[in-house]
Amino acid sequence: MNNKIIIINGPNLNLLGEREQSQYGSTTYDQLKENCSKKAKEIGLDVEFAQSNVEGELVNIIQDARKKFDGMIINAAAFTHTSVAIRDALDLFKKPIIEIHLSNIYKREEFRHKSLISGVVTGGIFGLGAEGYILAIISLQKALHNENR
Repeated sequence: MNNKIIIINGPNLNLLGEREQSQYGSTTYDQLKENCSKKAKEIGLDVEFAQSNVEGELVNIIQDARKKFDGMIINAAAFTHTSVAIRDALDLFKKPIIEIHLSNIYKREEFRHKSLISGVVTGGIFGLGAEGYILAIISLQKALHNENR
C-alpha cells in the first residue's frame, strides 16, 4: 500500500494558537503536527509536514511532492482564494488530495467563499477545526487503500 503523505500548510498557519482563536482554535501548530503524526502512525501512514507563508515556495513544495508522496493534505489558507499557481501545481499532482480549512470558509467573508483549488482536489473538509486534519488523514488513508484495489 502507498503510505507516504505530506501535509502542506499555507500562510499564517505557523501562528496557530496565537491568532484569532475564535476562528482557528487554541491548538498550536506544533500540537497540530504532533496530533497528526500520532494518527498517521496509528493507521500506517508516513507523514511529513511543510509550511510556508510564500506562494512560490508552496508551489515548489507541491511540485516536488509529485515524486515523493502518495497523497497530500493541503490547507492553502488565504492562497485558496487567490492562487492560480497553487491550483495548477495541485492539478499536476495526479494523486489523492484533501483540501482542509480550520474554519468554515462558507460562513466567512464573501471573498473566502470561492476556493480556486476545490476543483482539482479529491475532497474537502471545512470548519471542523484541528479535528478536521485527523479526518483528512483517515480519508486520505482510505483513498490510498482504494487506489490499490
